[in-house]
Amino acid sequence: MTTTLTLPAKRNCDSQKSLASAQCSVASVHFSSATPEWSTPQEFFDRLNARHDFTLDCCSTHANAKCARHYTADENGLAHSWQNERVWMNPPYGRVIGDWMKKAYEESLGSALVVCLVPARTDTAWWHDYAAKGEIVFVRGRLKFGGQKNSAPFPSAVITFKPQNAEICHSRKEPTI
Repeated sequence: MTTTLTLPAKRNCDSQKSLASAQCSVASVHFSSATPEWSTPQEFFDRLNARHDFTLDCCSTHANAKCARHYTADENGLAHSWQNERVWMNPPYGRVIGDWMKKAYEESLGSALVVCLVPARTDTAWWHDYAAKGEIVFVRGRLKFGGQKNSAPFPSAVITFKPQNAEICHSRKEPTI
């Protein structure tokens, strides 16, 4: 069963801008190859963190890390164990997203709880191979990453991989969305 997480309704474009100008602005922000890393909206993260009490942000920058304990690209979170952690994961949305989803799923086979914010790309191999094995919550509306003015041009989903071999529950509260 899937669930939908609702965001507050917001307008994507200033009424003074033309549609073409707004589309160009969105594309320049979200399809830029300058970085595949986009900061999670703080309010969105706070709601999930209140439920899970995350201990590790596995793929971030020092500037956008959501947890005191975090890995940057240089530290390569894929190379570290996440066992016995409650992990927040907003992975790079480039070609490596499949590697991150594979790692998230595999870590949950042990004692890691991993909550992933990903684009809802249900037509991709990584979605079918890994995301579909977790608890899926589709985000209603479009997120604004990194404090950007415009919303992302794609829908998002939160995928939760619950630990399979944990002796203690990693979630503080039961999910209620």
